[in-house]
Amino acid sequence: MMNKDSHTQHISAQFNAELEEVRSHLLAMGGLVEKQVNDAVTALVEADSGLALQVRESDMQINQMERNIDEECVRILARRQPAASDLRLIISISKSVIDLERIGDEATKIAKRAILLCEEGEAPRGYVEVRHIGDQVRKMVQEALDAFARFDADLALSVAQYDKIIDREYKSALRELVTYMMEDPRSISRVLNVIWALRSLERIGDHARNIAELVIYLVRGTDVRHMGLKRMQEEVQGKPRE
Repeated sequence: MMNKDSHTQHISAQFNAELEEVRSHLLAMGGLVEKQVNDAVTALVEADSGLALQVRESDMQINQMERNIDEECVRILARRQPAASDLRLIISISKSVIDLERIGDEATKIAKRAILLCEEGEAPRGYVEVRHIGDQVRKMVQEALDAFARFDADLALSVAQYDKIIDREYKSALRELVTYMMEDPRSISRVLNVIWALRSLERIGDHARNIAELVIYLVRGTDVRHMGLKRMQEEVQGKPRE
């Protein structure tokens, strides 16, 4: 089983430094993406078009960070030809940056909806749900990154399990908003913007779960994607793996 010190036992101190550097770059990118999600939700709920524009402008920085980390991973693979847990670390980082970049994309979509709502006028419904689900998915992203930083498979499992709650709350909010639009057709355009923002938040939860599953793969050495939550739990809490 891999832990935080597993990749610090190489003969080459330079290799240790390279692994630690690329991991720190991933976590830095994650911190920026987490802020993007929080700012996008705040911009929508508080009708802050200036903050929404900042979120959109920062998307280029996130895209550049993804490219830089990807290049670092390719260089390490080519020069070091890592094996076992080191290879899992590089694979997990290279896959996680894809999910982080997509979380950034979804935050940008929410920011666009915030700008549209500022122009159209505040939506009559759905802001409470956006704030609530937004807070929950931001916490999922934060905890998925914490699990990566600490090589914590148990925390990663809890993130994956929480995604079910997000899906359920998203569907419930969707039903309420569709019913409201049917009762008041004048609200359709504005409420649709809120629905699309909620859809982006639900997808952010999916990407946070993907990162959590990669942490489990990193620590336990088993690919848990497409496993049910019960089997995933057995994998995390079962017999340790080398």
